[in-house]
Amino acid sequence: MPKNLVQKILESHVVSGTPVAGEPVELVIDQTLTQDATGTMAYIQLEAMGVDQVKTELSVSYVDHNTLQSGFMNADDHAYLQSVAAKHGVLFSRPGNGICHQVHLERFAKPGRTLIGSDSHTPTAGAMASIAIGAGGLDVAKAMAGLPYRILWPQVVNVRLEGALPHGTSAKDIILELLRRLSVKGGVGRIFEYSGPGLESLSVYQRATITNMGAELGATTSVFPSDDITRQFLARQQREEDWMPLAADEEAVYDETIVIDLNRLQPLAACPHSPDNVKSVRELAGMKVDQVSIGSCTNSGFEDLMKAANVLEGKTVAPGVSLTVSPGSRQVLTKLIENGALATFVKAGARILECTCGPCIGMGQSPKTDGVSLRTFNRNFYGRSGTLSAGVYLVSPETAAASAVAGVFTDPAGVNYSDSIPEEPVYVDDSMICQPSEDPASVEIVMGPNIRPLPENDPLSTSLEKKAVIKLPDNITTDHIAPAGAEVLPYRSNIEKLSTFVFRNNKEGFADICKEQGGGFIVAGENYGQGSSREHAAMAPMYLGIKAVLAKSFARIHKANLINFGILPLTFADPADYDDIDELDVLVIEDTSQAAAGQVTVKNRTRGTEYLMNCEITPEDYELLRHGGALNYIRNTAA
Repeated sequence: MPKNLVQKILESHVVSGTPVAGEPVELVIDQTLTQDATGTMAYIQLEAMGVDQVKTELSVSYVDHNTLQSGFMNADDHAYLQSVAAKHGVLFSRPGNGICHQVHLERFAKPGRTLIGSDSHTPTAGAMASIAIGAGGLDVAKAMAGLPYRILWPQVVNVRLEGALPHGTSAKDIILELLRRLSVKGGVGRIFEYSGPGLESLSVYQRATITNMGAELGATTSVFPSDDITRQFLARQQREEDWMPLAADEEAVYDETIVIDLNRLQPLAACPHSPDNVKSVRELAGMKVDQVSIGSCTNSGFEDLMKAANVLEGKTVAPGVSLTVSPGSRQVLTKLIENGALATFVKAGARILECTCGPCIGMGQSPKTDGVSLRTFNRNFYGRSGTLSAGVYLVSPETAAASAVAGVFTDPAGVNYSDSIPEEPVYVDDSMICQPSEDPASVEIVMGPNIRPLPENDPLSTSLEKKAVIKLPDNITTDHIAPAGAEVLPYRSNIEKLSTFVFRNNKEGFADICKEQGGGFIVAGENYGQGSSREHAAMAPMYLGIKAVLAKSFARIHKANLINFGILPLTFADPADYDDIDELDVLVIEDTSQAAAGQVTVKNRTRGTEYLMNCEITPEDYELLRHGGALNYIRNTAA
């Protein structure tokens, strides 16, 4: 029977379960990646499992998020990460070497492999025909320990690309068009597989932009075939031996097919405060711009920055506009130095930042009050930039550069610049990637005072009576729950401190309310927990005594994180029941064991009403919940 590309890769990695849409399967994981904002907890969890050496084909620890050294906390985390990597068989990419997704694409991603990473944009490696999935840090630690990764077998959507991109448009506009059509919930339970004649004109960098931002659809992942374009990319990385041809069979069957005519595509922008709030740049033309930031894991490859340099060649950034450029890796930065493009940026008035995530996660470069910021990033959630009143727009590098010069939103299709770029130099330097120790027993783990022990949860009680400590609307992101930014990120290894920031932009004093009430329940709308893979958005509420979340629906990774940390994920059988609950209503679950059967009755003692809640979990999930989370389960069953 003909198979699509997703089936070919996944089926070769299934160790248990039935490959039928919606059914749970367990996968062998070949590679893992972590980054420093999520990695510290992941490795603390790995150590708690008693793992000596990682069991994967390859595991890499990257430092790319918390590089702003405004205190000892980030530096302490980096020292811990380097020592734990040396001890347990993990490669360590040092600060300054680049953003995890860019470096992994360049140096490690391989066709046909499985990869999970403690960052939601891990699907970037799908540009290399990998099945690459974002996950919570605990799931990544389990994979490093040699345990399989469990997912629900996805539906596979074929995105067929016709034609070729016209002048001024880019791969960013392809994924923004898909977000415009499907919304941030449109990919839940699905993998997007790209095909069609339009692939011939898309480089690996452009494909990576699309797979990276596929995370904003809520998709499990996205994937491109491995073809001659893939081979050429790997040849430039001096690892052509990693290439293999890999594509869907001619008569492959899909659950759905979406066609995008690239010839008709125009430059697009995601408007505040969601990646699916998409308009054409023409509609926004003339709007004053205050800040432009080019970079992030979405658009910081060699080709992305060369296109921006072409637009900026011989020009100067408009007065009143701050332009920043963040190369995705030291390799990319070196190539820009060698071919003169870095000088083009500097002459144009750009400020050159580190090869890190930087402004994308609120680590510096917050816009001014009420400012308009154009960013080539993947997320524009409310407050993520560090300025609550700012309007953040997601655009392509071409749109960003053209607008920086004009000082207003500008359609690059009407700007005269060259679409061709110089041939990418063949340059490889892995000297900033540290190999594990050959004598791991001699390595001493370095733990600074900000790195605190893992918080522990109690087993699930037979009954729960808690107040609804907060009621939230649709599309609450992990940035709402556990904020990013320079003030908060340094405390990712200190859950006690981090918990004081939970929901700080939604309800002032939320942590104090939880303490006063002895914990509680969270009530939310659709797509609760979209965005980052950060397990801290489950771990910190668990520390505050949150026992269940009652929502209309959940984002995939966050639901898994809630289960991993012993918090019941419940969805309204009748979404209208959401309207019946007010904050501080007393909610009662008289029999939590109902969760194992898939439905739980919640009584509202304050109103004298009750609600039927769905609990869509597997028997294995229930065991984790019953023990109070995955770590408790691992400890108890290993004893």
